[in-house]
Amino acid sequence: MALGDKSLDLESNINLTPFVDLMTTLLIVFMITTPLMQYGMDVNLPKAKTPIMERTQKDIVLTIQRDGSIYIGDDKTPVTLGFLEEKLKSIYEGKENKDLYIKADESVLYGRVISIMAAAKAAGVERIGMITQPISVKEEKNSTDDRKSPANK
Repeated sequence: MALGDKSLDLESNINLTPFVDLMTTLLIVFMITTPLMQYGMDVNLPKAKTPIMERTQKDIVLTIQRDGSIYIGDDKTPVTLGFLEEKLKSIYEGKENKDLYIKADESVLYGRVISIMAAAKAAGVERIGMITQPISVKEEKNSTDDRKSPANK
């Protein structure tokens, strides 16, 4: 082996092409699936003409399903009304932002929602917001047409 013979030198390069292909594929998959993800429990929200609020992942959402069962956040374990105040106290303890958003099914009794709101206030929640389904332009037009109809007079 001669001193100037470079034919036996090894080159150690990492081939990044498969890695870049994999990362691009994963990026595309996550870009498609992330907007489709729905957070929390599934309920049939009442419709209302209200401005759209921006929520963050830190916001606490309390869900009341049709049967009256209560869920906090993404937890699939129902909370009883008797234990709700204690649970909310532990969640909001030491928190600066004491806002709670309630997402109740439209068929839940008004009294049930009021009882839950009272328990939240007793737990130290300062502001309570109600989450509704926005009314579409078509639905809004139909509701104004119904009010103008001679049959409704």
